[in-house]
Amino acid sequence: MGGTGVKGARRPEVRVPVLERWEGGGLEPDGDYDGLEFREADFAGQDGGGARFMDCVLTGCTLDEARLSRVRVLDSVLAGVRGVGTDLAEATLRDVELTDARLGGTRLHGAVLERVLVRGGKIDFLNLRSARLKDVVFEGCVLVEPDFGGARLERVEFVDCVLKDADFSGATLKDVDLRGAVSLGIARGVDRLSGAVISAGQLLDLAPVLAGELGIRVED
Repeated sequence: MGGTGVKGARRPEVRVPVLERWEGGGLEPDGDYDGLEFREADFAGQDGGGARFMDCVLTGCTLDEARLSRVRVLDSVLAGVRGVGTDLAEATLRDVELTDARLGGTRLHGAVLERVLVRGGKIDFLNLRSARLKDVVFEGCVLVEPDFGGARLERVEFVDCVLKDADFSGATLKDVDLRGAVSLGIARGVDRLSGAVISAGQLLDLAPVLAGELGIRVED
């Protein structure tokens, strides 16, 4: 998005090659998956920790309680994935498109996201504590109680999305554009918004939270 002094996020440019259909039985820890299409695969409860996905497309896959800590997802598309309690702690996502996801309680703490587009879908209780986000766009999605505590956000945009009760406690923001959020709700960490840009209307909406943070009593 345009804006004086605000650098826009670089979006991923994913060019998926001709893919081979994945016919495997399950994920493997530290597995290497290259140029594969995963369609309607059920990875619930499976352990793929440390695995690498490169030039892959995952469509309609189930990720309930999947253990995917420290995975690397590179130049890949995740479309319509769904799951509760997916563990992606300390994962690396680079040049990734995540579209129409339905996720709850996803753990991405300590993760690195670079050139990532999250478009559509609904993600509840997303844990991004101490994560590093650079060139990330949230577009047309609903984020319910996302936790950015202690995270570092650089060139991050929120476009036509809903942000409910976000936690920015201890976060560091640089060139973060919140103006495109159709609903902006911040539960904690409003004092960390230095480095972000908001609209005049959003400032009015955040006034009660800002007053509370500054210890100002507002009375009629």
